[in-house]
Amino acid sequence: MSEKTNEIEIQKHYYATTAAQYDEMHINEEEIAHTIALSFLIGLIDYLDVKSILDVGSGTGRAICYIQKYRPDINIVGIEPVEELRRIGYSKGISQKNLIYGDATKLQFETAEFDLVCEFGVLHHLRKPELAVSEMIRVAKKGIFISDINNFGEGSLLSRSIKQMLNFIRLWKIVNLIKTKGKGYRISKGDGLSYSYSVFNNYKQIKNQCNSVHILNTQTPSRGINPYRNAGNIAILGIKNQTIY
Repeated sequence: MSEKTNEIEIQKHYYATTAAQYDEMHINEEEIAHTIALSFLIGLIDYLDVKSILDVGSGTGRAICYIQKYRPDINIVGIEPVEELRRIGYSKGISQKNLIYGDATKLQFETAEFDLVCEFGVLHHLRKPELAVSEMIRVAKKGIFISDINNFGEGSLLSRSIKQMLNFIRLWKIVNLIKTKGKGYRISKGDGLSYSYSVFNNYKQIKNQCNSVHILNTQTPSRGINPYRNAGNIAILGIKNQTIY
């Protein structure tokens, strides 16, 4: 079994065995940050005249339920590779046509098929998040919206400063490999298998493919005005189409 396959199987096993407790386990600061991000996304629907949304890595369908509650007129589809999580979503009343199987790194949709493509806390579970971001940009007509971790804004002032310095001199990846004994990932009870990740890792990628990029600090409480340095959770909006409605 290859290292990549092993990591994927670890993730699937974690979610399969915790599916019934998934929602309860994820009521924490990160989920509060995603709720803040979702509330902003609701406002973007009218701003960008969004009619359709793709949610990447839907889990049990939290984002789908939220959007359907406040904007039932929106056509939303969510993809989730873990069957056990999809079943929980169906038990909430989500239709099987709205929550389907899918791979974030190989989206089964046409280019520009959805007005807006979003994700909430998925990218830090991928070894190569840039592949998912590339696919999100491809299938988005008007923009993408990501809400995820900024590892360089997590921890104490000293911890953040050290990580930011190591990242500046391009040694963070090496240090992280040493910390994880060469694996590059960690496994925790509350989050399963995850990688050291910052939404700012994909900032340039999004900026290169979008006409404008907007950053939102979703962490509460805020520890400063610089989101890279002080916020552990960030939402980034990339707008491809500048037409404002």
